[in-house]
Amino acid sequence: MDFKDYIEEGVIARQAIDESQIMRIAQKIIESFDNGGKLIVFGNGGSAADSQHFVAELTGHFLKERKPLPAIALTTNTSSLTAIANDYDYNSVFSRQVLALSGKNDTVIGISTSGNSRNVLEGINAANTLGAYTVGMTGISGGKLKDICREVFIAKSNKTSIIQEIHITAIHMICAVIDDHY
Repeated sequence: MDFKDYIEEGVIARQAIDESQIMRIAQKIIESFDNGGKLIVFGNGGSAADSQHFVAELTGHFLKERKPLPAIALTTNTSSLTAIANDYDYNSVFSRQVLALSGKNDTVIGISTSGNSRNVLEGINAANTLGAYTVGMTGISGGKLKDICREVFIAKSNKTSIIQEIHITAIHMICAVIDDHY
């Protein structure tokens, strides 16, 4: 691996982040909180870790002290994940939880570097049926996720590792806007 090229690709992808889109997503999450809703986030693998990181920044704090905010990562309850996967199938692990826990005042974010993770797609589809505001976070192709979300954040790379780095950068930027609001 050429580290200079890798770093440069990451810099280019960070510079491509649309600040107005970050503001829009953050404002939708703030609207959810202000209307008695919550943020629900999910993904697989590294995207599951990003989901949990996002929620930790909101239920704890990010850069400023503020009240804890209602956010849930659907990747943390191993009993629910394994029971749903066993009793139904793995593609239902997020959609069943979304149907149980989400509502029209919520913002639901599905993270998939390819945009094609079936369980993420099914989770977003479930949120759409409930009238929640749906956001996808994905890589440069957008995959199928780009067609079913109300807002799609696309990391401008086709390398999974850089996509994940851009997602966490965007998550931190969103959290900073939320911190400033509260």
